[in-house]
Amino acid sequence: MSSTPQSLEAADVKVMDCTKQIEVSSHLTWTPEEENKLVKKIDLFLLPTIWLMYLLSYMDRTNIGNAKIAGMADDLSLTSNQYSIALVVFFVTYVAFEPPSNMLLVRFKPSIYLPAIMIIWGALTCVMAVIHDFKHLVALRVLVGVFEAGFAPGVLLIISSWYKKEEQSKRFGVYMSAAILSGAFGGLLAGAITGGMEGTGKLRGWRWLFLWEGAATIVWAIAASFILLDFPANSKRLTERERAIAIARLQGGGVRTHTQGDERMGKRQSFRIAIMDWRTIGFILGYMVIVGSSTLSYFYPTLVNGLGYTSTVKAQYMTVPIYAVAFVCTALTTYFADSISKHRGIVIASWLSFSLITSILVCVIYDFKARYALLVLMAAGLWSSNAVALSFASATFGSMEPEVRAIALALVNGMGNLAQIYGAYLFPENDKPKYLMGFGVISGMLGLGIVVYLFMHVALRRKEGLGIWR
Repeated sequence: MSSTPQSLEAADVKVMDCTKQIEVSSHLTWTPEEENKLVKKIDLFLLPTIWLMYLLSYMDRTNIGNAKIAGMADDLSLTSNQYSIALVVFFVTYVAFEPPSNMLLVRFKPSIYLPAIMIIWGALTCVMAVIHDFKHLVALRVLVGVFEAGFAPGVLLIISSWYKKEEQSKRFGVYMSAAILSGAFGGLLAGAITGGMEGTGKLRGWRWLFLWEGAATIVWAIAASFILLDFPANSKRLTERERAIAIARLQGGGVRTHTQGDERMGKRQSFRIAIMDWRTIGFILGYMVIVGSSTLSYFYPTLVNGLGYTSTVKAQYMTVPIYAVAFVCTALTTYFADSISKHRGIVIASWLSFSLITSILVCVIYDFKARYALLVLMAAGLWSSNAVALSFASATFGSMEPEVRAIALALVNGMGNLAQIYGAYLFPENDKPKYLMGFGVISGMLGLGIVVYLFMHVALRRKEGLGIWR
């Protein structure tokens, strides 16, 4: 808490030197200690819950890569092109349903909406254990994409609705760590299940993989409905005073949020404002680069297998160090990113430059061990930039009306994931073990991403210097 008197018009807030208390227009006051206690309470309800939800979500989405090399491709007689189609159809519906889902979420309770869609996609994941042909796989991937579409943009909206701009990078780091560790745990779990349960109950190991991970998703979704916070104005997990402080402190930090009885902006108007904002377009383009490059995660088992680790189970386990290093780098990056929150664009561009260098080296170095080490380093740069990119967009959109922010965040996440449609075709079987096309395309995308985030940094800093969007 600064000891210097300030005036913040957005919330009519004044900081008082003598009492170190904040006085709002409604005469609500609170101490820094009370605010810290509230933030810790919000963290306790939100972060562990969404962390495990995202862990299971990402495992349900990416376990197809583990299932593929564990026998699914042979059992379903999948060609390389058919596998790519199975990846693509998920993202078609995933991208299409993200904005409509957030339009609904901003008007309903997250503690009901998000667990409900989670139960449905968990059940669909279980059903994937009994498929017998390519058509069944495609149909289920389409449906999983429909229902999982609402989760990621929903979490982005929740985090942006509870935390001030300079508090968000750490929280997005926690959120993103779930996806990273799901890759590590997914590799360990896939190796244990597909190897240890092969033939149990006359089922292949890859079928047990879908059953166990789908069931875990359903169980945690039910538990999350009793824990997850809603929005500051209507969350029953907090007292009335805590809700009032939560709203006032956000408004004082330049984040718009609703109070009870506020008039809501219409869906059509909010969508038009979001899509016409140049900031939305810039962040969509930048995030498409990061996510498109990160399609590597779907091919880690295949890439590692192609790099010389011919044992299927060993190939599963060798993906674990990739995620472990990425986890450490992402945690350190997001921990310090809030302290330099005005320079998030520089942080992202730096990590993308690092990944670009490793991607170029992969194209010219063919030693298996060296390429594996470069793959580990490349993944660290991509995951770290991913987490900071989300907090950069969320903090920038804080000045938007909640309905507009909901759609803008969904567009960034959704259109960013659109890149995974063409990313699914970057690593065909006939291109192994070098995979030059995939790494060559990713190198080009990373170069574009560096330019985009440097531009966003300079443009936003210039606008803020003129007093816009404060």
